[in-house]
Amino acid sequence: MPCLIDRFRGVLKKRRVMMLGAAFVIAILLQSSSSSAVTIPTIQLSVGDGTDQPGQVAVVLQLLLLLTVLSLAPAILVMVTSFTRIVVVLSILRHALGTQQMPANQIIIGLSLFLTFFIMTPVWQQVNTNALQPYFNEQLSGEQAFEQAAQPVRDFMLKQTREKDLALFVKISGSKRPDKPADVPLQVLIPAFVISELNTAFQIGFLIYIPFLIIDMVVASVLLSMGMLMLPPIMISMPFKLLLFVLVDGWYLIIGSLVQSFH
Repeated sequence: MPCLIDRFRGVLKKRRVMMLGAAFVIAILLQSSSSSAVTIPTIQLSVGDGTDQPGQVAVVLQLLLLLTVLSLAPAILVMVTSFTRIVVVLSILRHALGTQQMPANQIIIGLSLFLTFFIMTPVWQQVNTNALQPYFNEQLSGEQAFEQAAQPVRDFMLKQTREKDLALFVKISGSKRPDKPADVPLQVLIPAFVISELNTAFQIGFLIYIPFLIIDMVVASVLLSMGMLMLPPIMISMPFKLLLFVLVDGWYLIIGSLVQSFH
């Protein structure tokens, strides 16, 4: 017991010495800082020299607009390409098979993106040839390059857009009926194209759903007639649906039909 008390006193003495040393060092630093002025660097962000320069303000506004467009670019590209139809059809297919989360969302989105790149390749080539390369070579201005880039995308959307949907948005916008397809503004064409793509995707999904729905109905009727009310029909029907999908080479038929539907 006396040994423990002595050790405890020794530890307290060491801590007191360390605290006194730290206080001495802090006092020296405070004294040195008070004797010599310490300058802290400051950071200032400003546009121009503070004078009224509309040119510089316009450049800043253009940069802000460009950053906003770049942040929305993925959504814009998704809406004006074949991605919408493909991802909706594949999602309906997964639900019809009853496989819950298989294939995973990452696989469906990745496959939809690669199919979109494959389908839109001719359009991107026209955009690159007619707009990007001349713009990079300083042969076209920014506005001219945008008009040349929008033309192939406009032609693609017009081929896939129903006249009924296009007339609906022309009527809602209150604009004059265009004399030719090139006169259709993009703010009218894009929503009409998206609605048409959703309508086409649901039509394809309905045709895909029918054979799997028949299998579910047959399995449910058989289980009901056998008195197996507590057995979920999806547990029995899902293997049959997968077997049917594999036997008819479902991925080949669906992907082939999706790609050919854009031609």
